[in-house]
Amino acid sequence: MRRRFVMLSVLALVLSLTPVVAAGASVNSCDTRVNNTYKKLLECVTLDGAREHQAAFQTIADANGGIRTSGTPGYDDSVAYVVEKLNAAGLNVMVQPFDFQTFITLSPTVLEQVAPPPVGPVVNRTMSYSGSGDVTAAVSTVSPITGCNAGDFAGFPSGNIALISRGACTFALKATNAYNAGAAAVIIYNNIPGQLNGTLGNSFTLNIGVTGVTQDVGQQLAATPGLVMRLKTETFRGVATTYNVIAETPWGNPNNVVMVGAHLDSVNAGPGIQDNGSGSAAILEVAENMAKTKGVNKVRFAWWGAEESGLVGSTFYVNNLSQAQQDKIALYLNFDMIGSPNHVFFVYDGDDSDAVGAGPGPAGSAQIEKLFETYYANTNNSWKGTDFSGRSDYGPFIAVGIPSGGLFTGAEGIKTDAEAAIWGGTAGDQYDPCYHLACDTYDNINLSAFDTNTDAVAFSTLTYAFSTYPVNGVPGKHVPGAPSGGSGNGSAAGYPGGDSSGLHDDEPVAE
Repeated sequence: MRRRFVMLSVLALVLSLTPVVAAGASVNSCDTRVNNTYKKLLECVTLDGAREHQAAFQTIADANGGIRTSGTPGYDDSVAYVVEKLNAAGLNVMVQPFDFQTFITLSPTVLEQVAPPPVGPVVNRTMSYSGSGDVTAAVSTVSPITGCNAGDFAGFPSGNIALISRGACTFALKATNAYNAGAAAVIIYNNIPGQLNGTLGNSFTLNIGVTGVTQDVGQQLAATPGLVMRLKTETFRGVATTYNVIAETPWGNPNNVVMVGAHLDSVNAGPGIQDNGSGSAAILEVAENMAKTKGVNKVRFAWWGAEESGLVGSTFYVNNLSQAQQDKIALYLNFDMIGSPNHVFFVYDGDDSDAVGAGPGPAGSAQIEKLFETYYANTNNSWKGTDFSGRSDYGPFIAVGIPSGGLFTGAEGIKTDAEAAIWGGTAGDQYDPCYHLACDTYDNINLSAFDTNTDAVAFSTLTYAFSTYPVNGVPGKHVPGAPSGGSGNGSAAGYPGGDSSGLHDDEPVAE
């Protein structure tokens, strides 16, 4: 089944939003002047300006069933809003359509304990690409509890609901093994504290309901004798058309392109104003105010579609570049969730100095990490490394060898006591308690963190607009008015108001 949606503009709803700018920077001056210094750009790139865009995304979601999922009118209206703002600013805009396998939850998933008492609903989150069904049946576990091999289901009672632990293999393999053994539905529980947000992948087509629960809930269910549960899922899986938005500065060297990206889509559980209305709003605010900068290198901004379906938009974009076009991209900066309510300032670990998970990024990624460390050091903020886990749109760029980096403030991970001592917030809670939920609204934000990181987007983008020399050796110029320092080839060591030597080999804090 193929679903195609027509782009529906809600610009009339959002154009009434009044922009507010920093003191001393009038709307007219920011609209017309050349923001070619850190001071000028950061006067015009404001928290209020980024919040204006988040408010627009919220208005769009409100008008479209509370979501902005790729392949739905809410996403198409988000595209229309971004395009209108970019055209008004004077950037060169391209809307790139592509088809993808989509997943939409048509009604809330029901998971409830039927027996033994106490009976009642159980908090759960539908696995993306789950099938549909309404099953009431006894619940059986498997051994080993991860269910990664067909043999783990030997003797499984056909028609029962399978209860499986996360770990050791993909959710899709677990669900497939359960289905082949005759399971009527699947419940997967986390193997660490916190809610489980999982996807079966867009190639999963088995018509079986699959949902996720926390580790505590799963272990309690597994220990309950005579357990009978109901799982009801109603979903759509099919092909839809969606879009990337690509905008370039009219100035700059087209053979040395700086790319800055954020995904524009939400999950279909909510409006996605933090994930990723934060990154989308921040780079839109920066793009509007850099259109007249006239830097050395061309800057290309991207708002990705279908990220929540498996990085589909960014993958489509990169895969459709020729080798020559890939070679012209000096670096890629990714901003996905940069204002989490219970935040930590995470910087992608370009040099793998943390020695956690994946290895280092392509050559030059370490220098991108150091630039963000410079920014945090000179704005009196602590930071911490985070792994290139492959969960966001840097993935396709790293895969073809493009130096990458960016910022992140946390999703479903749990804040530690040590982190709370440094950044405040609540230890033991998720970095974003509304991650992939309906409560990810305009109010789901840490304004101080978002303000700091919006400035970081502006700082890094302006720096690389003038020189990518530390990353790829292409000579450039210093940002006008910045301390010289560094290599003399446009090195970005200097930051106004701070020590121009502020590059750090190691993060200043650790758990």
